[in-house]
Amino acid sequence: MNLVSKVRETAVTQPNKAAYHFMGKDTSYAEFDQSVSMFASALQDLGVEKGDHVAFLLGNTPHFLISLYATMRIGATAIPVNPIYTPDEISYIIHNSDAKAVIALDLLLPLVEQAAGAFPSVEHYIICETVPETPAKLAALPEDLKQKVHSFSGLIATGKPNVEPVDVDGNETAIILYTSGTTGQPKGAMLTHTNIYSNARDIADYLGFSADDRVVATLPVFHVFALSVVVNAPLLTGATVLLQPRFSPAEVFKLVKEQKATVFAGVPTMYNFLYQYPDGKTEDFESVRLSISGGSSLPVSLLHDFEEKFDVRISEGYGLSEASPVTCFNPLDRDRIPGSIGTDIVNVENKVVNELGEDVKDGEVGELVVRGPNVMKGYYKMPEETEATIRNGWLYTGDMARRDENGYFYIVDRKKDLIIVGGYNVYPREVEEVLFAHRDIIEAAVVGVPDPDLGEEVLAFVVLKEGTSLTKAEVLTYCAARLAKYKIPKHIHFLDELPKNTTGKILKRSLKDLATI
Repeated sequence: MNLVSKVRETAVTQPNKAAYHFMGKDTSYAEFDQSVSMFASALQDLGVEKGDHVAFLLGNTPHFLISLYATMRIGATAIPVNPIYTPDEISYIIHNSDAKAVIALDLLLPLVEQAAGAFPSVEHYIICETVPETPAKLAALPEDLKQKVHSFSGLIATGKPNVEPVDVDGNETAIILYTSGTTGQPKGAMLTHTNIYSNARDIADYLGFSADDRVVATLPVFHVFALSVVVNAPLLTGATVLLQPRFSPAEVFKLVKEQKATVFAGVPTMYNFLYQYPDGKTEDFESVRLSISGGSSLPVSLLHDFEEKFDVRISEGYGLSEASPVTCFNPLDRDRIPGSIGTDIVNVENKVVNELGEDVKDGEVGELVVRGPNVMKGYYKMPEETEATIRNGWLYTGDMARRDENGYFYIVDRKKDLIIVGGYNVYPREVEEVLFAHRDIIEAAVVGVPDPDLGEEVLAFVVLKEGTSLTKAEVLTYCAARLAKYKIPKHIHFLDELPKNTTGKILKRSLKDLATI
């Protein structure tokens, strides 16, 4: 069993059930499966075969869902890429991934025209029409480009509606997900059919997904969190995906209310925007049975504030691209512990180890390591990095964590973000939690920078709520009452907003760059 066969099964047993909702229109499982089959057939007609690589430069549209399942249906490997990456970032991934075909939004057609001859491995570019003028633009392309550039809808129209899936082994690569590249060039995590199927199945089981669920997909679906939690897990269980092109608090509340959404998944910055939205009301979320947070640590004060305002429980979890991604979640059938990422999900084992790879005692901080059927088979064309990351069957996450006596895990911070002040360890999250709890602070991030006397010093970046004011001295006084002396930020920088990537994760490398200006 894999994701493709599971969706086909639902298309037979519940053909009229809505697979996804987009821009006011439902698409049934039968319709979705037929589109997948026809696009799969068209890809084969272009010469895309089992084992070939297909890159997607797509956002939250049906094109992504159809492309993903069609690519897997013919045994090819899908490579989702953030469509708003810079040309250099996109070029690196296309080159490194050896993509044979690229499927892109029509907004990227000018980039495709410029790059059509730049990638030796790419034989075909498929353009997805989202605006009325695109067909005319495609028709006006030079003749030499027309051999390589194709219309998405035109290809589907030529495909066959009943293409049988190509047989694939569970250990064959289904998806290559490139890490965000916060430390050097992105690495391509090779996820097998078993990896992505098992994680979608185990997420659905752990969180109690059913065919009755209606899951909001406003997270970017090219990112691993959304891919597994709000796309693959719902489709595997016969649920309905409520696909939203981009995140907007007003649109989220409207979608939840009109479509009676039952599950919402977001990153902490999304929860912050929803909480701060002036027109947000409790009844806007009354149909939601479960809210899920991931991507980065959710400040405990925000968790409590959001739950109180909207009368919904938030379950925080943890994952990473290399683990397809989920390894931990707060369980629904027993205590949810604020600040914790929860316990092992089904079939996945987490533990905390020291520098020698030995288990540490409960309560002690070490590196979180993971094993299970969800762990990648390695990084594409990077055997040394693979060997350094997967040791004796365990995936070393690079995150510092601790485990309590009840089996709940807590992320302390990224290993690389640890700040050492005069020999004392300072974990940025501890300082950030204190800052975030201040009534006038809406966002906060902490980084370490070199100090000639102490080795490193703590810097804090703060965003204030609209209409409030604080001085640096007031923030430092507030911190001094709540933190040990060596943990108190040496400097406070006020910003209008914190730099973030497209998934809402705060870019600490950018903050360190700001600190040197």
